[in-house]
Amino acid sequence: MLDDITVDPAVTALRPDFAVLAITAHGLRNGPTDDRSRGWLAEARPVPNDHEKLESWREAYRTFGAKPSRTRPSVDALSRRLPLPEINQVVDGYNAISVKHVLPIGGEDLTRYQGPARLVRAVGDEPSEEALGVPEPGEVVWRDDLGVTCRRWNWRQVARTRITEETTDALFLVERLEPFSLDELKVAGEELAELLSEITPGVRIATRLIVSGT
Repeated sequence: MLDDITVDPAVTALRPDFAVLAITAHGLRNGPTDDRSRGWLAEARPVPNDHEKLESWREAYRTFGAKPSRTRPSVDALSRRLPLPEINQVVDGYNAISVKHVLPIGGEDLTRYQGPARLVRAVGDEPSEEALGVPEPGEVVWRDDLGVTCRRWNWRQVARTRITEETTDALFLVERLEPFSLDELKVAGEELAELLSEITPGVRIATRLIVSGT
């Protein structure tokens, strides 16, 4: 999966500064929220509404016609939900890092995927779950061979690929736009890997940085 993830040139034409750090974790032993993951959630601090990193994502949404006040970038929506909700240990961990660094992080159950993940601009007829609706032509979406896995770049994930307490193999998509630096992206990825290793000592982790032109 990791080597086959792609970002369509039509997406990077909108935002040439886009980069995604893809991380796979194999052999996870996830579980319900516990005191440790509650501690991660409790460390999340409010993010100013006019934070430059949030504004960058809002502007990216406007480039393909989305209204970020209606369908907010994931980190924008998450930062408004403090205290962060308890989901499960893995989701708690990456949500806490998302708010800490003010960057979107998506978590996917790899066993639910058909074919590689790819970020594309929608044609408008891609299969999607009824609750999310069909993407609009030109909308930026993550998808696999079965259809949409996340609408409007990182707005909302389909239920099919969500990380649950039963998830053993996962994909994390850590997404960056300027002014977030690539060095910061690396640090956030390392912190996520450390939390996953706390949850499951010995978990097998691999990473791949995808930037414009690669």
